[in-house]
Amino acid sequence: MNQKKIVANFINKHKLAVLSTVGTDEKPESAVLEFGDTTNLELIFDTYIVSRKYDNLQTNKHVAFVIGWDENITVQYEGIAEELKGDESQKYQEVYWIKNPAAKRWGTKEGITYFKVTPTWIRYSDLNKNPWGVFEIKF
Repeated sequence: MNQKKIVANFINKHKLAVLSTVGTDEKPESAVLEFGDTTNLELIFDTYIVSRKYDNLQTNKHVAFVIGWDENITVQYEGIAEELKGDESQKYQEVYWIKNPAAKRWGTKEGITYFKVTPTWIRYSDLNKNPWGVFEIKF
């Protein structure tokens, strides 16, 4: 199985991740959130426009995620976040809701918005193997 498929399968099994952004004060901020994913390894998440992460993403689109750790396997993921608008937003909301159907109730809430993150770098680490199964993908 190729590396992208290994990562995609792992990401698809998880619903929660830690997202890190950087504030205008150049300090990191992190939050646990639900996410959706595409076969292109894009991640989709929602947030309120009054949240710190939303404010941070207005000035710095670079983000980092950590997904997993169950069974000593994790994905570190860096990418560029793009706020979704119009038809594109609807398309990716559907992807997000397939994985997180309960989140659909937030879809009509005033002040909610969606982001798509395109990967720039991913590290997959499986510490169950000897030697450890670690590889990186750069985009």
